[in-house]
Amino acid sequence: MLNKVLSITFLLSTIGSGLSVPVFAQGVTHLTVDEAVSLSISNSGKLKVADAKTDEATANYMEAKNNKLPDVKLSGSYLRLNNPTIDLKMKSGSSSGSSTGGETQSGGGTPKVDQAAYGIANLSLPLFSGFRIKYGIESAKFLKKAAELDAEKDKEEVVQNAIMAYSNLYKAQKSVELVKENLAREEARVKDFSNLERNGLLARNDLLKAQLHQSQIELSLLEAENNLSIANENMNLMLGLPKGSTILTDALGYEKLPETGSLVAWETTALENRKDRAALEAREHAAGSAVKATTAEYYPGVALTGGYIAANVPNLLTLTNALNAGIGLQYNLGALWKAGAKVDAAKARLHQIQATEGMLADNIRLEINQAYHQYLLSLKKVKVYQKSVEQADENYRITKNKYDNNLVTTTELLEADVAQLQAQLNYAFSKTDAVVAYRKLQQTAGVLHK
Repeated sequence: MLNKVLSITFLLSTIGSGLSVPVFAQGVTHLTVDEAVSLSISNSGKLKVADAKTDEATANYMEAKNNKLPDVKLSGSYLRLNNPTIDLKMKSGSSSGSSTGGETQSGGGTPKVDQAAYGIANLSLPLFSGFRIKYGIESAKFLKKAAELDAEKDKEEVVQNAIMAYSNLYKAQKSVELVKENLAREEARVKDFSNLERNGLLARNDLLKAQLHQSQIELSLLEAENNLSIANENMNLMLGLPKGSTILTDALGYEKLPETGSLVAWETTALENRKDRAALEAREHAAGSAVKATTAEYYPGVALTGGYIAANVPNLLTLTNALNAGIGLQYNLGALWKAGAKVDAAKARLHQIQATEGMLADNIRLEINQAYHQYLLSLKKVKVYQKSVEQADENYRITKNKYDNNLVTTTELLEADVAQLQAQLNYAFSKTDAVVAYRKLQQTAGVLHK
């Protein structure tokens, strides 16, 4: 009997060890599983990181698009000059002259130049870049889509974790409820046994057995209440609720279990809806565009150019309205022997993604098979445990009736009581586990968040 009671304590302890993740105001708050999921999405740090990655991919896409826009560069300078020695090697009328420090030594007159200022504006608009810009934009667009799909996949993981945490909280609350009911019955039994023992109608050894059984149930209740406290605080952390808030779960979501459907249908659904597979396809398209962009280095670049120059050198010259426009051609001859390695590397990345895609498809089928059969097993367990509850109830009723007629011992009665409690716990837990298994099947198929 003691071993059976200890097995209940171990069963209850598994609730606490199964917590994989962590109300509006402190107090008691009723929360459905859908409300818990919504709050977990709003407060998930993982999703905030995923959103930041999506924002980065969006910015990279906009940066790639901006490569189509013209480049405009402005530059200017103001210079202070020393007094140079100028020796003009040419005839200037009747005599030649030289100047030191900008001063005229003979009558010709060389200007004194000690400062200068100029400004330049250049504009370049790409007309043809060997399709580097086009395929660069295309690659960034697919990478942006892949980041968005990654965020959706992360969201499904957050949802599944919220469902598991909510289910653990429900199991902990159900454990406390069932153990309290059993303890109340045990306390009443001990009270009756005490009266019988005082009147000499019951052996003291039988009373001690009942009291020991009560103590063991009290220990199980302490374990269940401890697990409930841990599960509740985990939910508070996950959902961003104040510390000390008490969450009451909704049992209605665990009463009706969905049909399994066919395995082939689930596999088809997974291949069509899995976000990681769609993200990998987007990355494959991005890698293909990257190959084309790298190949474009073999081609020249053509750009529309224009410029404006203004300068002022006091005592020497003033330049304004110096405009220029034209078409520029640029070709890197080194690309003929350098670009090949870049193209090969880009193709290798593409082949790597394609190989990974094939492996992922196989893994998806394997994961669907595992999740599907796990749900089937969970449904079978529910039926078995439901039947065991009926058997345990009937066993306790018969044993209690025999005990009242002095046909069985106190030990057998207490063992029947323990078996009944364990059957009730197993049945409650099996329904919860079946719901979690079905949600896992949905997550594996990529339709959980839908």
